[in-house]
Amino acid sequence: MKIGIIREEKNPPDSRVPLNPVQCRKLMQHYPVEIVVAPSPSRCFKDEEYLAEGIKMQADLSDCEILMGVKEVPPTALIADKTYLFFSHTIKEQPYNRHLLQTILKKNIQLIDYEVLTNDKGQRLIAFGVFAGMVGAHNGVMTYGRRTGAFDLARMNSFFDYEAAKTAYEKINLPTFRTVLTGTGRVSSGAARVLGDMGIRQVAPEDYLNHTYDEAVFTQLACQDYVARKDGKDFENTDFYENPGDFKSIFLPYARCSDLMINGIYWDNAAPAFFSQEEMRQSDFGIKVIADVTCDIAPVASIPATIKASTIADPIFGYDPATGEETLPHQPLVIDMMTVDNLPNELPRDASTAFGQQFTDHIISALLEKENNPIIQRASITLNGKLGPYFDYLTQYVSESI
Repeated sequence: MKIGIIREEKNPPDSRVPLNPVQCRKLMQHYPVEIVVAPSPSRCFKDEEYLAEGIKMQADLSDCEILMGVKEVPPTALIADKTYLFFSHTIKEQPYNRHLLQTILKKNIQLIDYEVLTNDKGQRLIAFGVFAGMVGAHNGVMTYGRRTGAFDLARMNSFFDYEAAKTAYEKINLPTFRTVLTGTGRVSSGAARVLGDMGIRQVAPEDYLNHTYDEAVFTQLACQDYVARKDGKDFENTDFYENPGDFKSIFLPYARCSDLMINGIYWDNAAPAFFSQEEMRQSDFGIKVIADVTCDIAPVASIPATIKASTIADPIFGYDPATGEETLPHQPLVIDMMTVDNLPNELPRDASTAFGQQFTDHIISALLEKENNPIIQRASITLNGKLGPYFDYLTQYVSESI
């Protein structure tokens, strides 16, 4: 099996890779695969690093059976009759990628989406989520420092790796402020790690609501802390996951006593938003900075102020609750929004290495079996020119005109 690592062509560019040079070499030593890499000037691992491990550079990947990338492949760059692995951002019927999925079907491409590579319990096997949370927390605190002028924290992408960032954390003197972190999965665990490494103390949700503090603190919310059944019945996780429309938000008390919010949940379109635009206009709405790692774009979003995705080059914008529109950040009565949608790209070497290890541990053996493996079956959004067996619900999505 010949595998090609493509050149990332989505704009803005992403420097992450699905496999680092050493991982490519080890896979070729242990599995019946040949791996080649398309030259690129923008990768975190340079062409020379791949060549040093004996990995061939090959601009034309049309003789490869499998093509691996990270972000969406522009429709014009897709090669027909191949198998692709990348994050397609189509499983929530995202309008901006409808044409991409339509083109994949027309070109008879098997699309295996990393986001739906799961075990038989439905648990994801490969993800960048931990690093999204790490960078999201860093950027959220950085934004709060810029807004208040109380401290200066360099951008995460200015550090060579996370160890260098941790060294910088030891030198900052944080003021008293309160952070609410939502979620308990990979993203939020990464965010909690960074907040802890910064010296911010974690407190229980009940204590967070009922006590004052003279230091920087954060609390981490599970589902039952921010939603409740509309009919007043007891909360059950399975019930919420299966029937999110039956629940309402109970998050507002946290919004009233927090300075910074870091959103690290996976949000279902039918689930309630944390708060409404009207609630954001209330005088007791305390949040001044929102780092929305989830980054679903409003109006179908858990945070109505996420009106766009920001970029690594320009990560912060202001949201004016009075108008519901974008404005300049760091102003009174304006909420600063950090909504970068490719956050792991600010720690690209660490994130790529961890991702490649997950691929090695969980995916390569399944991929060699192709469609006969249930892991690959569950993750094949398209197969043989049609939607895969687990993705019939996208039929109308791909049938609609742009």
